[in-house]
Amino acid sequence: MIDCSQFRRALLSDPRDTSAELAAHRETCHDCAQFAQQLQRFEGRLERALRVDAPVRQVRPPVRRVFDNRGWLAIAASVLVAIVVAGGLWLAVPGSSLAADVVTHMAGEPDAWQTTDVPVPGSDLRAVLEHSHLALKPDVGVVSYAQSCVFRGHHVPHLVVQTADGPVTVMVLVHERVHMTTQFDEQGYRGVIVPVAGHGSLAVLARGEATDPKFIEQIAARVESSIIWN
Repeated sequence: MIDCSQFRRALLSDPRDTSAELAAHRETCHDCAQFAQQLQRFEGRLERALRVDAPVRQVRPPVRRVFDNRGWLAIAASVLVAIVVAGGLWLAVPGSSLAADVVTHMAGEPDAWQTTDVPVPGSDLRAVLEHSHLALKPDVGVVSYAQSCVFRGHHVPHLVVQTADGPVTVMVLVHERVHMTTQFDEQGYRGVIVPVAGHGSLAVLARGEATDPKFIEQIAARVESSIIWN
């Protein structure tokens, strides 16, 4: 399964690419689906701009020259709009997406994924959470792993919550703001990044492609409702 960066670069290279791999990613990623729609609209504008007939220069009468100049200005304006839109689309391709960085971070802590009913000591959990000025209500469930990890230059809580379907990782990303809930499926991990008003975002993910994205969103909602912001 390709990630968001690979999807967007492939689409920018060939907007008409209809491969099954791109289609599968588009169906599971809301942000990339919107990106694809924006790119299609841009392609339509560009085609319309290029279909504008170039004015024929006339020696006479002189007044015709005015209309010729306006025609060329119309073409130039259309092309300029196309360039601006294309520039915005290129900027939308992340050098390293937030989801990709979260997944990469997981590789460094494989022991966190153990299935267990033994919670991390309360003092250790409080120490990790207090660093980010938050606490958790008991109804969050069994937190079996808690570390304060450096992520994109900031210390963030990295937790593992035990569920009926296995362990789920939660990263509280106070310094990472997102505008909407985004699902991702990368490198054997399936997860979601959800915005938290005034407090950055939450990244919640599980291992295995069989994991139901709706289940992960439910865990994210449960964790968010259990957070006490100090």
